[in-house]
Amino acid sequence: MQIKHIVTSVLLILFLSSWDSKDKLVMNIAGDWTVQLDSADIGLKKGWQNRSFIQPMKLPGTTDDAGLGVANKLKPSLEKLQMSHLTRKNSYVGAAWYSREITIPKNWKGKELLLKLERVIWKTNVWIDGKQVETEQNSLIAPHYFDLSKYLIAGKTHRITIRVDNRKLFDISVDNMAHAYTNHTQIIWNGVIGKMEIEAFDVVRIASVQVKSDINAKKAKLAFALNNNTRKAAKGVLIVTAVNKKNKIAIETLEKKIQINAGQSVVEVDYDMGKDVKLWSEFSPELYELKAELKVGKNNSQISVDFGMRNFSKKGSVLTINGQPVFLRGTLECDIFPLTGYTPMDKEGWQKVFGTAKNWGLNHLRFHSWCPPKAAFEVADEMGFYLQVELPVWTLKIGEDQKTTDFLYAEAQRMIDEYGNHPSFCMWSMGNELQGDMTVLTKLMNSLKAKDERHLYTTTSFTFEKGHGDWPEPEDDFFITQWTKKGWVRGQGVFNSESPTFNKDYVASVEGMTVPLITHEIGQYAVYPKIDEISKYTGVLEPINFKSVKEDLERKGLIHKAADFTKASGKLAVILYKEEIERALKTAGISGFQLLDLHDFPGQGTALVGLLDAFWDSKGLISADEFRSFSAPVVPLMRFAKATYTNNEFFTASLDVSNYSDSSLNNQEIEWSISDDDSVIASGSTKAAISIGYNHKILDLNESLLKITKASKLTIKVNLKGTNYTNKWNIWVYPQKQSIDYGKVVYTRNLDEAIKLLNAGKKVLLNPDWKKIKGIEGKFVPVFWSPIHFPKQAGTMGILCNPIHKVFADFPTDMNTDWQWWDLNVNSTTLIVDSIDGGSPLVEMVDNFANNRRLASLFEGSIGSGKLVLASFDLANDLEKRPVAKQMLVSILNYMNSSSFNPDTIKNPDALKLILKKEKEKTAEKPTSIY
Repeated sequence: MQIKHIVTSVLLILFLSSWDSKDKLVMNIAGDWTVQLDSADIGLKKGWQNRSFIQPMKLPGTTDDAGLGVANKLKPSLEKLQMSHLTRKNSYVGAAWYSREITIPKNWKGKELLLKLERVIWKTNVWIDGKQVETEQNSLIAPHYFDLSKYLIAGKTHRITIRVDNRKLFDISVDNMAHAYTNHTQIIWNGVIGKMEIEAFDVVRIASVQVKSDINAKKAKLAFALNNNTRKAAKGVLIVTAVNKKNKIAIETLEKKIQINAGQSVVEVDYDMGKDVKLWSEFSPELYELKAELKVGKNNSQISVDFGMRNFSKKGSVLTINGQPVFLRGTLECDIFPLTGYTPMDKEGWQKVFGTAKNWGLNHLRFHSWCPPKAAFEVADEMGFYLQVELPVWTLKIGEDQKTTDFLYAEAQRMIDEYGNHPSFCMWSMGNELQGDMTVLTKLMNSLKAKDERHLYTTTSFTFEKGHGDWPEPEDDFFITQWTKKGWVRGQGVFNSESPTFNKDYVASVEGMTVPLITHEIGQYAVYPKIDEISKYTGVLEPINFKSVKEDLERKGLIHKAADFTKASGKLAVILYKEEIERALKTAGISGFQLLDLHDFPGQGTALVGLLDAFWDSKGLISADEFRSFSAPVVPLMRFAKATYTNNEFFTASLDVSNYSDSSLNNQEIEWSISDDDSVIASGSTKAAISIGYNHKILDLNESLLKITKASKLTIKVNLKGTNYTNKWNIWVYPQKQSIDYGKVVYTRNLDEAIKLLNAGKKVLLNPDWKKIKGIEGKFVPVFWSPIHFPKQAGTMGILCNPIHKVFADFPTDMNTDWQWWDLNVNSTTLIVDSIDGGSPLVEMVDNFANNRRLASLFEGSIGSGKLVLASFDLANDLEKRPVAKQMLVSILNYMNSSSFNPDTIKNPDALKLILKKEKEKTAEKPTSIY
């Protein structure tokens, strides 16, 4: 047996070294080309295929890269055209002709010659020496291939001409918003951006191989597509081996004699991966390289593909990887690459994307209405990411146009052929928010299931189609939604309308769910534009949207506040994203979330919803380490009833742990503490067994708050000792026994009375009925998505204040909105104070960047010999039941009665009459009203 093993190993080494030494016959045709734009569409009539062109251009590349097309003439302005998305410096949509000469090697005689153009928009035609190649190609997501065997002669120099037409070919989206064909994220470029090569093959060859892993049988099931263009059957030998890419250990070679039919055929082979086969997952992204060689007489063909042994599946409503529960922590990738306007075609570009996502605790990316190139899959394979890929479609008219449907079927087959082997390709949706004939989608999905069972499938990533979208379609493997027929599964529906609570989940909404549920596009909390980001746009796109905001701020004298606007709105987004993620993690029956977005979306009205910018760089709002505290394989989760307390109450909470790592944490020590800025108020530890999955009630806390004698922010921290898993939450505690002392301050709700008192030299707290005054609806949550895309929403972006100002001496706060502000914000009207000359805001509201008005809910100023504080949140009603409002009132009064209260003069007090003009009582905006 030992001699046999040595002989086998020697033969295997000889095979692999022989295989690797044979260079593929490939001609790289990238480099210097000439180009002619055909805006008048006359090239075909004028016979441009028979001529060369004058304008030089590099390919791979685009006309945008080359500075060709119509130069931008838009100037900054807060108009929809400028604010819709980044602006192309040079724009071209139409046909463009590319030409160069190539010389075919003499030793290619008798070979089959295949041209590959990797990633083109949209339609391509090819000519050799003016003779048109028979086929044309139109894929948005796969390489365009042309068989040039009949057109090229070995040893001869030829002129190759490629016509690329990037005009819309099929109705795949509303307003060109599908990310495979759009100017909102990538651009509608013209050119070729990936590999450009001609490969020579023997006439009997392996065209492709599809690998399906059977982890139970420890076999790789191989399906070889063979091309035999000799017009007669032949016998051959197929040699197969696989090599673990990490440890370089090769599996025993399989050698099989096969019969090869004339034309195209498929040969299926079961390949034994051995007893020590390594499985692929996020925790062990083990990859194998499959190498196969076909020998048929003098014909020799080789192929190499990467694959992973894994089973991404479901068990009831739980996603699994290799039988273990998995929870998807995901965000979207919408082809956002602002320097080029198109996807990276090399691994380096994708290493930035996946490396950053992993550093921020994610394990999943959804490709919204597009499919990435090979390089993206390769990096995801290596890093252990679970990908959801979609057909290039986002339309409300599914099934209406048969040509579009046929195109989607063809694209789906190309996705299988090109990317199906990648273990990271786990989930497949037919498209984004599709509407129309849902039976057409189900039929398409079922046809793919029958062809390729390596992925899980769903008909659409959510839908607004009536009668659909709130429960899975009958054939779905998984379900993506923002609500079910039983309730919301994302914070958009609850965070503004329900007082803050941290013991809630979405269990009631998912009760009875039979397939894994992924929450759809959670977040979408707008962050104010980061003005200093403008300098980063050094490529083909100009940030006229950012420049428009900058110029407006400069014109209004607000540019010095821009950085604070970004920080304050961004910090609010952070706390909302945290609660979004934690509620999903707390819900048995939810298998993951898809953020929209961890990074900015520069289109659809400049939707700056990210904690990272469009370049995947941090905005400095929260560190990656902090973000991983609530987005990681293991997350401590605290359940408690509210954010604000009085000191006669107890802080009552229970600790859960979400553990979707690859192992249980046995006898795990858990440390906890409650502290203020100065000291630890309470602490403790316990030991527990934390199994894989969701672990309820590992620890109960019931701590008295009596020792808190002044208004305080407390921080609750939990740490799993010996690990990097930690989390924290803030609560606010106020003294229960404190009286409201007006001192020398006169309180009034009437402006006329306030003016009289001020003219008499009084200190006045003016607190009009917020429901009846002019202004903007007070909200806790910021602008949803974009104020340009959804202009009907109330649209502020959180508070901005100076936390060390004396008015907050008895009201602990940061410079931004946090959960303790909820009561004050929702019971308020935001005042538009542009017209006031003088005075100063104490609590500003950050306006949305479509308006950039001066907004406030607490304002001070001197009028005559009197001093005024104007508060537009409710400081009058049910104060004993509203400890935050009571505490704010106490803090304001203490400030007004102190020597620190010396506000600047309001030079035009009559402006208050217009600002506080009485209006019809407002009704609160519904969460769905934005649509």
